[in-house]
Amino acid sequence: MQQITHDVVILGTGLSGLRAAVELCRRTGGKVDIGVVAKVQIMRSHSVCAEGGTAAMMRPEEGDSYELHAWDTIKGSDFLADQDVVDRFVHRMPDEIRLLDHWGLPWSRREDGRIMQRPFGGHSFPRACMAADKTGFFEMQTLYDTLVKYNNFKRYDECFVTSILTDDNGRFAGLTVYDAPTGEFYAIKAKALLIASGGLGTLYGFTTYSQTVTGDGHAMAYRAGIALEDPEFLQFHPTGLVPSGILMTEGCRGEGGYLRNSKGERFMEKYAAKFMELAPRDIVSRSEMTEILEGRGFKGPEGLDYIQLDLTHLGADRINKRLPLIREVCMKFLGLDPIKQPIPIRPVAHYSMGGVEVDIDGHSKIENIWAAGEVACYSLHGANRLGCNSTAECLAWGGITGENIAKYLETNPKISAFPEAKANEEEARVFKGFLQKDGPESPYKIKKELRTLMDEHAGVYRTGDSMKEGLRKIGDLKERFKKIGIQDKGRVYNSNLFHALECENLLDLAEALLTAALAREESRGGHARRDFTTRDDVKFLKHSLVYYNAGGKPKLDYKPVAITNWKPVERKY
Repeated sequence: MQQITHDVVILGTGLSGLRAAVELCRRTGGKVDIGVVAKVQIMRSHSVCAEGGTAAMMRPEEGDSYELHAWDTIKGSDFLADQDVVDRFVHRMPDEIRLLDHWGLPWSRREDGRIMQRPFGGHSFPRACMAADKTGFFEMQTLYDTLVKYNNFKRYDECFVTSILTDDNGRFAGLTVYDAPTGEFYAIKAKALLIASGGLGTLYGFTTYSQTVTGDGHAMAYRAGIALEDPEFLQFHPTGLVPSGILMTEGCRGEGGYLRNSKGERFMEKYAAKFMELAPRDIVSRSEMTEILEGRGFKGPEGLDYIQLDLTHLGADRINKRLPLIREVCMKFLGLDPIKQPIPIRPVAHYSMGGVEVDIDGHSKIENIWAAGEVACYSLHGANRLGCNSTAECLAWGGITGENIAKYLETNPKISAFPEAKANEEEARVFKGFLQKDGPESPYKIKKELRTLMDEHAGVYRTGDSMKEGLRKIGDLKERFKKIGIQDKGRVYNSNLFHALECENLLDLAEALLTAALAREESRGGHARRDFTTRDDVKFLKHSLVYYNAGGKPKLDYKPVAITNWKPVERKY
């Protein structure tokens, strides 16, 4: 097997991966040898889909402060966020915004020339720095344009990484890679690995995620022995376009949009009288589902009953300037002009608050593995993420992990002894195992059934009996998955093989999510149970840790929440 060597390998080319690559180049003067691996073309990473803004405290003279941003984030997290992590985050973000400005990002501007910020849910001050409603796209473009000023990185586009290999001492040794354009299978070795592979939201059928976002980094780290922290906390964004699930940015409500039920009522007055449509996402999503379940929604296709997002009162000028992408999407996908008609929306799977367990520096328990962005869990978001803290998280910990990996390389670490036997076993598993499978089951059908059951058993509202049934169904799907068939036997651009490997990852992650969710007998943030309706700080003010158990059920453990400034109180909005 061919072995390729770099100083650092970055798995994923979204905001956190590109930000880390830029930081490594800056800190080493472009002398570190970086391999950048992506399942897609480098600028097709899901981060380009981020729309509404990026959070930062930029206006102390107008009333914002670090403490206020931290409090909003901790309260929004339902007090499960680690408060030292939040403090570091809020202090770092203004500099990240200024860096992007310096590198050429075309921020929307106020009349005085300063970066425009709009209100976002759960924030008590308008701190979402915005580039119209295409913020993620412009951030990605700016980071890539900055990275290409250096010539010390190599791209591996459209490559599916199948495993993270460790040596006999438990250190990272390399990645095994299926290169779709060539059909080759090889290993990439490095002194350090950054996992920056994004979320796992295509576990669900109704989702905002690109179909390539299948939790591959989560699953490989999990199998390599790193715990998944707080996987039960999956965020449902309040405004997914019906029936596609395309994100209608929180910026729609930040600009003054209303949520209305079938009676025409702005129903959020019943649930969050002060913040209304700009309450945190967990509260708004539960409120919407309550309206729908109690019969005050509109009948939708395929069981996707909905409520309406009304922008008509904002006027054409404001919509065209501040929300041009939203208007374009509505017109292209529904033939609906939001200047004239309300938009059909409902809660939609959107973001993983949990992820690969790492510390405040993004460092895992494996000496030379870091993680950043949505795949990681340093517990910034706790049980519920505030809008516009996600792109901010990716930028902050992309920079932090890039800085820390650069420092690690200064210690002149050696590349681990490469476990050739493990690598050869992995190649055989993929090409002699998966590729030669000729069973009656379809990985596409199994994946579709998995996503349907997650919508049903792990949605906005959950119960113990329903989650037990979901776990039983996942067990059945895992047994059926052993009997799949791969129709395409070729090695070049075998999307059939891609889908089978993704399905395997999603099955493991679904089991981990529901295992942690079933054990958490309370309602907190994005985890709302009808059989345990209140938050229980005595038993569950702690982080879930799920460990992989080959051939058996996942192993569950816990660790404490870091509370430095604010003790938990009742959330009122």
